[in-house]
Amino acid sequence: MLLRTPLIALCIALAAPTASAVPPYPAGFSTQEIATNGTTIHVRTGGKGPAVVLLHGYGETGDMWSPLAAELMRDHQVIVPDLRGLGLSAKPKTGFDKKTQGGDVAGVLDALRVTKADLVTHDIGNMVGFAFAMEHPERVRRFVLIDAPVPGVGPWEEVLKNPLLWHFRFGGPDMERLVAGRERIYLDRFWNEFSADPQRFDEESRRHYARIYALPGAMHSGFEQFHAFDQDAVDNRAWLAAKGKLKMPVLALGGEKSFGDQMAVVMRSGAENVTGGVVPASGHWIMEENPDATVKLVRAFLDKQ
Repeated sequence: MLLRTPLIALCIALAAPTASAVPPYPAGFSTQEIATNGTTIHVRTGGKGPAVVLLHGYGETGDMWSPLAAELMRDHQVIVPDLRGLGLSAKPKTGFDKKTQGGDVAGVLDALRVTKADLVTHDIGNMVGFAFAMEHPERVRRFVLIDAPVPGVGPWEEVLKNPLLWHFRFGGPDMERLVAGRERIYLDRFWNEFSADPQRFDEESRRHYARIYALPGAMHSGFEQFHAFDQDAVDNRAWLAAKGKLKMPVLALGGEKSFGDQMAVVMRSGAENVTGGVVPASGHWIMEENPDATVKLVRAFLDKQ
């Protein structure tokens, strides 16, 4: 575990989940900083049993998974990293292509001496999880992808034409200066537009995540996650051409008011054994809008023999 400077420790204290309505992780969870793959990843772990890795997306951190983590820790070893550059993980300048971040996941599992795990992912977490599964299919038992496309897979070029996804091409130094000190204004746009009911993404949760995304380097890292999509598409197409589709069981979940059953359509271009599902009464932010249904759908899939 790396020692933090007083300034970093202060930033973390200000960003702590206790200051928000984001449900806290159960007392049985611990956190550590795992140095791997040229960066340092903030990781929550708890529970015993078969391993399951939960990967978050943009606009949130691993904190989003606390209700699911509390359920799964009853009979799983639950591993919840913050993605490279996001949350309380280190903020490197490079390495935001999802192939590299798949290497981050492999490094975290190696450090924890975990050889095989289930994957549950959301948003950009889908893309990191897909890269990890493509490079290390022998390490993935089951794979749940929730409400976001994967670059280069299925109707990717059509997805890019959607005007709601303008932020895929937004970024750079000038854009970073525009949002500096205005992180909440920028993030509200996503929390509002991608919700079935924006009020379900409550005010305290918004404050919590806005504080974390205001940490030094966090918005730059977020922009770089999107800027890497072109390279991610190249990498994914190359993997599919060389290896074929993923073979492990896949659950593709879409929010009813977001991707819906189109998630399964997308993932059948990248995996052979796909089950589709819909999180009812939810837009993109499934753990804020309908956590109970999300937990039940994920649990039922992971419990299948």
